[in-house]
Amino acid sequence: MKTRDNVIKSPPGALLLTLLGVIGFSGSMPATRAAVPHLGAVTVGLGRACVAGVLAALVLVVTRSRSPSRHQLWGLVQVALGVVIGFPLLTARALTHVPASHAALVVGLAPLLTAAWAVFRTGERVSRWFWLVSTSATLVVLTFCVISGDGRLSTDDVWLLLATVVVSYGYAEGARLSRELGGLRVIAWALVIAWLPTCVFVVYCGLPDPAGVPLSAWLGFGYVSLVSMFLAFVVWYAGLARAGIARASQLQLLQPLFSMLIAGWLLNETLPRGLWLALGALLPLIVLANRTRVPSAK
Repeated sequence: MKTRDNVIKSPPGALLLTLLGVIGFSGSMPATRAAVPHLGAVTVGLGRACVAGVLAALVLVVTRSRSPSRHQLWGLVQVALGVVIGFPLLTARALTHVPASHAALVVGLAPLLTAAWAVFRTGERVSRWFWLVSTSATLVVLTFCVISGDGRLSTDDVWLLLATVVVSYGYAEGARLSRELGGLRVIAWALVIAWLPTCVFVVYCGLPDPAGVPLSAWLGFGYVSLVSMFLAFVVWYAGLARAGIARASQLQLLQPLFSMLIAGWLLNETLPRGLWLALGALLPLIVLANRTRVPSAK
């Protein structure tokens, strides 16, 4: 019996939630870059979870959220290791030396890896055409990032690539759990789980002298704590869970370009040539990725 392919369109409302998450994440690199030189990689990378964890705990109490099951708890621990601890710390470490626009290389690979993790962890079915479109879009982003940079990889890029692997797994696992718990409860519980160890480690490494920290650094830290670490994840996980993790995650291919625009605006980083050309090439590929055929069971 032949396998048929069905055209699946991601719900517009779910895609809007996913896009809002992407927009929220797009300010993460510039905000981290503004804060790290003055507050340090550990304070910015893990301190954001300490602040966001307090907000998350309050939300769980106010909403009278029930505790996760033992099975869900293990998944939440994995989410916490990926998106609360691993990714922020690794990117903050890299952004000590590289500009925010260069660090956008991270999210260039994240959508493709998120789709791969979604297939592995949730059993989502995607067609060969999807992989072709997603790989093509990823190559557009990576080529653009390499050409706009110095054309070669550095040690900091290793941290960024490792960050991409752990965060893409956290995206897929968190979206899977969001189908049971909802996006708000997933990121809130992940932050609560990670709160004590992150706070202990931040204090152990030493806190910076607040007197010498400029307002721009505090604003950057506030952004990554409230938006990047909490609010953006709420809509991101909700969108992925409703629209399909593999397809909807391809919207994140826009994030490197959005991040470069924000870095150029806030940090006066030079916008790379071909930015609008890359955006024009990506948009149709993202649309195609969200209209791919999903193989039905034999």
